[in-house]
Amino acid sequence: MHKTMSFAVVHFTVAFTVGYLMTGSVLVGGAIALVEPAVNTVAYHFHERVWNRLKPARGSSPRRLAQQA
Repeated sequence: MHKTMSFAVVHFTVAFTVGYLMTGSVLVGGAIALVEPAVNTVAYHFHERVWNRLKPARGSSPRRLAQQA
């Protein structure tokens, strides 16, 4: 859990710094640091759903398919 929290702090810090450096606004940097991880979390959820659907196809090698036939 400590590693996860540490990564979250790094993520927020990077998002804030990039937003601030690009705009010069503490408000925009803060907004980006809060909104970007939330949007990224939702995107990750859908990414995982698609990836899990593809999992059986990825696990099938040509040799394995030939043995099943």
